[in-house]
Amino acid sequence: LVVLMPTTFMQEVSYRTHAIGFVVGVAAALLYFRLKRARIRGHETVELPDSVNRNLALFSLDYALWKDERFDEVGPAGEILWFLRRLEPPQVQETPGHLRYFKIEYEPADLSEDMQILEISLDDELSEIDMPPVSREAVDIKLIYPHWRAGTLPLSSRLRHLFPMAYQAPRIRFILVDGETGEKFPGWVVQREKYVYGLSEYYNEKGLFPGSLMTIRRSETPGEVIVEADTGREVREWLRTVLIGSDGNIVLAMLKQNVSSAFDDRMAISVPDPDALDTVWEKNRKERTPFEKIVVKTLRELSKLTPQGNVHASELYAAVNLSRRTPPGPILALLNSRPWFSHVGDLYFKLDDAAQH
Repeated sequence: LVVLMPTTFMQEVSYRTHAIGFVVGVAAALLYFRLKRARIRGHETVELPDSVNRNLALFSLDYALWKDERFDEVGPAGEILWFLRRLEPPQVQETPGHLRYFKIEYEPADLSEDMQILEISLDDELSEIDMPPVSREAVDIKLIYPHWRAGTLPLSSRLRHLFPMAYQAPRIRFILVDGETGEKFPGWVVQREKYVYGLSEYYNEKGLFPGSLMTIRRSETPGEVIVEADTGREVREWLRTVLIGSDGNIVLAMLKQNVSSAFDDRMAISVPDPDALDTVWEKNRKERTPFEKIVVKTLRELSKLTPQGNVHASELYAAVNLSRRTPPGPILALLNSRPWFSHVGDLYFKLDDAAQH
């Protein structure tokens, strides 16, 4: 319709006649469709003679689609479903940049028992620690920046059983349901990379941010998963806020922000300008900033926000993930192995600059 709209108007042209012709054409098309609906719809399906074995025909069709690279199998275990590959979101065909993890070698056994318990509670899909399988109807999680920015959820050990899975298909399409409104929208399980995509609009509509609390719940309807956020009246709260300094690095400050969702006090971080923060992310990637340098700088920024300068390990984990995707394990192992990270109790740490120098 935009293409047919004239860009200039000429006196010798009868635009009313054109408009009448357009309306009559649309009306005629709708009438024709109504009269020939069955015939038109019939061309959208594959008709098979009664003599053809239905199961054999379905098998042959599935095999043909499997051999055709234009189609992707997206059904859960026990169900074969096909999707046109070019219509799939790019974020399920290729891992979003904020979720890409460049492996950091460490020994999980070196973590203390308290550290292992904390790592399990953080529900990071990249954790290497052995986690016992769970089977709950609902699981509570805390959002971190990479998943908030990418519009994803972690496919962690505690969450996997709530989502549809497949034996071979790398991607599974399913339905997400807003637990508050009942609104349904498509979601994608990306098995190998361990994340669930499709929540960007949901996060924006609910006013969620890094540190917000969410509940993922099993649905009674197969192929559906319920997501819930504890939202309410907007209030002003003091939050750690990300600013970008004149040198292009992250600066953290305690500022009042409008908040309408429940959040974890230790992991809540307001990000007023995600695009500016992305430049820091890209800078660290291009310059290959050493992991330990990022941890030290982040701990130093966080320590400025409290009189004692003590920082909890979960605070550090959330803040490090503002500029580099990192599971808890490498961060906790680093805290446990360097003398300049002084443990002051209950997984609170303090930076000892004298020991570092």
